[in-house]
Order: sequence, then structure tokens, then C-alpha cells
Amino acid sequence: MTTAPQPPLSSRPDLRLRLAPRSGMPRPIDGAWWPRSYDLLAELPSLLSGLPRAWGHVTSVTVNGATWPAAPGRMLVSNQVVRLHRALAASAPHTVVLLAPGRGRWDLLVVPPDTTDEAAEPLMAAAASDDV
Repeated sequence: MTTAPQPPLSSRPDLRLRLAPRSGMPRPIDGAWWPRSYDLLAELPSLLSGLPRAWGHVTSVTVNGATWPAAPGRMLVSNQVVRLHRALAASAPHTVVLLAPGRGRWDLLVVPPDTTDEAAEPLMAAAASDDV
């Protein structure tokens, strides 16, 4: 029995990101991000700089307000303003939503920073799977 190779984590060793293959069909989750902390100001620049260029410039990021501590309403990333929003919806406590005008919306599963390698790997793989 052969198994399909898993998409690799980002080539940046400090960024733990796995993205699903792009297709014409919308997906509920476009991949997974495993930050090292819940410090959005420290984690977000690495995430945004590690995204594919085809995604364009992400201008808006929405995180769950119950999961992430308060952050300013905007921040400068690579000399561009990114607006930060905190949603209080209980339906998606472990997601981050990225918006790039004219390019699209991407929803990423957020693997909690304190998750072990053994527990994080299947979550990351499932979020990036072609089977979603």
C-alpha cells in the first residue's frame, strides 16, 4: 500500500505552516498554522511573510478574541498596514481568517502553541489534505 506524500511544512524553519493545494473549489479550511505563542504581534509577521505570493497582500486578519489576547487594531508588516480584528464567535475558536482584496479569503486552522509534535502533526496534515 502506498500513501501520498504529505505536503511539507513551510521552508522557513521558524514558521510552522502547512497549506492545502489550491483548487477551484472553496474549502472550509485552507491549511494549518502552528504558532509558537499567542503573541499575535510576534507571530503574525512570520505567518504573513511565509504565505505564497499568489495570495497577494493580506490586509486584514481576524482571530478569535477568546483565544488571542488583545492586540492593537492594526500593525505594520513589511511596510504595509494590516488590520487586526478579534471575533467573539464560539463557532471557530481555533481559526485565523486572512483577507487579501481582489485575491481572496483564507481560513487557517490554528494549532495551539502548546500542542506536542505528536498531536500537532496529524492536525496539520488533515487541514492540508486534498480530502477536505
